[in-house]
Amino acid sequence: MDEQGRSAFHQAETYRIMSPKRPLFFLLIGSFNFVVAEPKPVTLATVPDELVKISDDEPLAEAFSEEAAARYLDQASLTWQKKKKCVTCHTNMAYMMARPALGEAVQDSGEVREFFENYRTDRWKDKPLNEGQGFWTIVLATGLTFNDLQDTGELSDKGRAALDLMWKTQREDGGWRWPDCDYAPMEIDEHYGVTLAALTVGIAPGNYAESAQAKKGVEKLKTFLKNDPPKSLHHRAMLAWSSIRIEGIATEAERKKTLEELLALQLPDGGWSTAGFLTDWQDLVTEDDPPLKTEISDGYGTGLVIVIARELGVPADDPRLRKGTSWIKSHQRESGKWFTRSPVVFAENLISNTGSAYVILALQACGELPGSPLGK
Repeated sequence: MDEQGRSAFHQAETYRIMSPKRPLFFLLIGSFNFVVAEPKPVTLATVPDELVKISDDEPLAEAFSEEAAARYLDQASLTWQKKKKCVTCHTNMAYMMARPALGEAVQDSGEVREFFENYRTDRWKDKPLNEGQGFWTIVLATGLTFNDLQDTGELSDKGRAALDLMWKTQREDGGWRWPDCDYAPMEIDEHYGVTLAALTVGIAPGNYAESAQAKKGVEKLKTFLKNDPPKSLHHRAMLAWSSIRIEGIATEAERKKTLEELLALQLPDGGWSTAGFLTDWQDLVTEDDPPLKTEISDGYGTGLVIVIARELGVPADDPRLRKGTSWIKSHQRESGKWFTRSPVVFAENLISNTGSAYVILALQACGELPGSPLGK
């Protein structure tokens, strides 16, 4: 190589260095100066037009990767947005809750956030809002509120508008219309939707829960929860989580008992099974359904327990939580996801998307990713 060629080499050589977390790309400028070239974000234009089948056939990853997790969450949410054009609790809502924790690994395109911000005006601009939209208003408010909390720590104008909109679809009995499509435990009964709304209001920055409309709505939802007692440990877990910030939903003794029940279900490999939270739900499983598989750890169950445990004061270095985070780091799949089987019916295993977001929240809650999922 002549002198001119060597000079060009030094000016433009790119190096790719692999790390357990992500590949780093360095552009060599001159002889010793390096410039980091950030990985390109996943975009709406580059994701598939059809949803990718979620199955348990995929091998485990060789090592935990933040970048792979970010890219999986991006693709899952953007493909759902592209194909379905709606917000939903099992995919893009959970994405909004967790994605900022992975911002240092690879920047997101901002298109899911933009979709949530514009949803209120685009979806209902030509038709009246009514109780039939209850599900979507809660999902919208939850996504924006958690994202605000993680991003700036302040409630945005659009986040506040989404929360205000949520009350307009609340029924007089304090509940909201919620889908019952066998997507247990999230889309199968109204109890989950009410506790999710309570959690969202409780964690909203800027003391939103003390606003006039929130106070009125919270009193109504507490009445609903009193009249519709929990049917399962999963219901009680959501009650315990939301009651930390909204008084009158569960007592300290009830929270302690629920936490003990959750931690007692830890499996030998360190994880938790979502199905294990549903065994006490009478009539959930019919004769046509396969038995609940309670001995297989999954992302949703593991992530949820760790987040709630941290919320209820269990230290991050508790041996049970450390064993749980070790399970998380050793059970990521090659695509970047964590698999969770739909507990009752196949339901396309879409709960894997929520589980993949919840394990990120769990790692963040334990100090292993930057920021804090609930602003503490």
